[in-house]
Amino acid sequence: MTATTFALFGTLVDADFPDDPATAVAEELAARDVAVPDDWATAYAETHVDAPAGAEVPLPAHVSAALSSRGVDAPNNAPRRAAVAAFDPEVETREGAVDAVAAAAERGPVGIVADAAAPELVRRTLIRAAVDRESFDAIVSSAACGWQKSHPRAFETAARRLDVDPNELVHVGSDGADAGVERVDGTFLDCREASLPVIARRLGEL
Repeated sequence: MTATTFALFGTLVDADFPDDPATAVAEELAARDVAVPDDWATAYAETHVDAPAGAEVPLPAHVSAALSSRGVDAPNNAPRRAAVAAFDPEVETREGAVDAVAAAAERGPVGIVADAAAPELVRRTLIRAAVDRESFDAIVSSAACGWQKSHPRAFETAARRLDVDPNELVHVGSDGADAGVERVDGTFLDCREASLPVIARRLGEL
């Protein structure tokens, strides 16, 4: 049996993310009465959590550590609440996404593997998308599983949840990180080389 996974952002949907994440987070922190440091842009850009290559540092942990590095306390779970509010985008479902997911579902289990450091981002995106969340048998976000798509563990997690071997994954994506599926001997279908309607036909033929 084979399973199909999809990247979310840039593949199934386009999302309106902030042009300046540091400023967006700062505004949400200030709205929650957190004293934002004068050099917040610098603090936000610095690495504060020592994580292995390919590991995802959840955005609230990064924000909390950045504030702590400047001696700022953020009570009442403010870093998490600010991260959620700053990354709460408008969403547009991409042409062919619904049909591609339907074609994948006809050939086996279907999942999402998404890079998303902000909590609730994937869930909120799917609520707003035309693609039915119930179409997916597994949803793996980097914040939840701890690994970005460029790392094999992200796809190993997806394969385990879909009850297939990693090399039985066919992953549909739109950037270099999505090629990480090839590191577990899976198959990568690149939306930059073929549109989603074309990929939907290919999935139907597999």
